[in-house]
Amino acid sequence: MTVLDIGEVAERAGVAPSTLRYYEEIGLIASLRRRGLRRQFDADVLLKLSLIAMGKAAGFSLEEIAGMFGRDGRPDIPRDQLRLKADELQRQMAELRTLRDMLRHIADCPAPSHLECPTFRKLMQAASRRKLVYRPSVRRSGARRAAP
Repeated sequence: MTVLDIGEVAERAGVAPSTLRYYEEIGLIASLRRRGLRRQFDADVLLKLSLIAMGKAAGFSLEEIAGMFGRDGRPDIPRDQLRLKADELQRQMAELRTLRDMLRHIADCPAPSHLECPTFRKLMQAASRRKLVYRPSVRRSGARRAAP
């Protein structure tokens, strides 16, 4: 079994040692032991950190990510949650494409005034009816503190 020092894990995973300590504090990862004041980890922690990073990038909270690991610490990812998140991302992408197109039209509109442009007026009506809404992912309650 390969054992890595917290500094090695931080460097290889591209995260701060404080993030590793926080993840350990909330139970996402576990150190094997300490050597002096430095935590020691099994090299398998790097795979787990990659999965955590992927989950965060997809918009899952740390609490949700923690639930994706079985009691033995191995991934046990509920596919229905992944499908729901993929659907949510698909909706956000469509909304962002619409927003991008709207901004480009407004920037390139040849009308002397935006208020004279029928397309601009339609876009504003759609936005006011909330057909065009960008909602960034919001952290769910229950997190003890923000991850570093």
